[in-house]
Amino acid sequence: MADFTLKINGKPHQISNIEPDTPLLWVLRDTLGLVGTKFGCGVAQCGACTIHLDGSAVRSCSMPVSAAAGMNITTIEGLASDKGELHPLQQAWIDNDVPQCGYCQAGQIMSAAALLASNPQPTDAQIDSAMSGNLCRCGTYHRVRKSIHDVAAKAVSAKTSAPTAG
Repeated sequence: MADFTLKINGKPHQISNIEPDTPLLWVLRDTLGLVGTKFGCGVAQCGACTIHLDGSAVRSCSMPVSAAAGMNITTIEGLASDKGELHPLQQAWIDNDVPQCGYCQAGQIMSAAALLASNPQPTDAQIDSAMSGNLCRCGTYHRVRKSIHDVAAKAVSAKTSAPTAG
C-alpha cells in the first residue's frame, strides 16, 4: 500500500493506502467519486475510460495509479470551464445529438479533445484514426465526426473574426 498525490482537473488530491498497481479508473471512480469516466472493457480496447494525462488521451482502466502520480490528469468533469461553461466539444455533442445510450460519450469527447489539441483542423481520415479506439455500440460515429469538424470550424471562424492589434 502507498500514498499518492494526484493532480486531477487542476486540483491536488491526496490518495492514501492504495496499491500502486490499482487502475487509475478505480481511484477516480471509487475513491474520488469522479464517475464520468466509465468502465467498459477493462482491457483498454473500448475507450469508455479515456482521460488525459498531460494532455494525451489514455485508457485509465489499464493505467496504474502509480504511473499517473505527478502528471496532470483531466477527466470529463474537468473539461467544462470553472464557471460551468461547457467545453466546445460537449456543446457540439448536444447540438448534433451524438449520444444515444451515452455510455461511451465521455471517452469519445476526451479522445476528440486530445485530437483537436494536437491537430486543430483534422481531416476525416485523421478523425477516424484518432477515434478508432473508441467503440460506440449505438453507431454514432458520423455525428462524432461532424461534431469534431464543427468545433474545428468554429475555432477557425473565431480566429479570423478576432480583431487584430494595429
